[in-house]
Amino acid sequence: MRYEGSIYRPPSEARSYILQCTVGCSHNGCTFCGMYKDKKYRVRSLEEIKADIRMAKLYYGDLQKVFLADGDALAMQTDELLEILNYLYRLFPSLYHVGIYAGPQSILQKTEEELQMLKQAGLTIAYLGIETGDERLLKEINKGVTYEEMVEAGQKIVRSGIKLSATVLLGLAGPGERSAEHAAATARICNEINPDFLAALTLMVVPGTVLHRRVQQGKFKLLDPFEILEEMRILIEGLEVDGCEFRSNHASNYLPIKGTLRRDKESILGLLDSILQKQDERFLRPEYMRGL
Repeated sequence: MRYEGSIYRPPSEARSYILQCTVGCSHNGCTFCGMYKDKKYRVRSLEEIKADIRMAKLYYGDLQKVFLADGDALAMQTDELLEILNYLYRLFPSLYHVGIYAGPQSILQKTEEELQMLKQAGLTIAYLGIETGDERLLKEINKGVTYEEMVEAGQKIVRSGIKLSATVLLGLAGPGERSAEHAAATARICNEINPDFLAALTLMVVPGTVLHRRVQQGKFKLLDPFEILEEMRILIEGLEVDGCEFRSNHASNYLPIKGTLRRDKESILGLLDSILQKQDERFLRPEYMRGL
């Protein structure tokens, strides 16, 4: 398989064939993210992409799951994405799942009809980094959209019938009142969007990013593990989504949690309360085991 630079995928795409449709991220401006800093964004040609698909056919024979990389492959022209989807489903008779990273700006640039066409062509799930529902914080991290625009982007995916997997980032606001404001506002934006899946990640500072420089300059302070759990508790308590699968099993998190909201909300809160009361680090993932 041919790949340019480092390749990233959501944890749930671990068993998927990764097809690099774009190189880098179309936005690539978030202050906390270092994933695509070594790449200049470009869209690969359909000839290259189809050649990779044919190589995958020769190597694997058949596939059930495919993930379209890099960051924000949804930024491609819709007709090109449709051609890729049709080609994949034609070559792999067992294919039932195609996922994609979707930036909020790229979603907003698609019409409702375009998203529905992608759904009908076999795009099954889109991964959207919400990060926060705090309007001020969205601007500080240079997410590129407002609260209202993020809500509209998420709701457009939901309305299209494509499954939406959203991620939020614990610790992004720093300690104190901002932490609580971030958690409460993030619960509100998730309630408005109502994703099918919701994952909480914990902020880890990546060298070379704007946030890393702020930490070095003493302008940003990271939360300790129990402050992160306090923030997660506020988030969970504020969530009113129904039938949403919640996960905090990413390697960045101190405490892996999974459940379905609202069904498991009280049991998750009970677990968090118990650990917060004990303040016992033996219940938490140690620092050396955390990663991105």
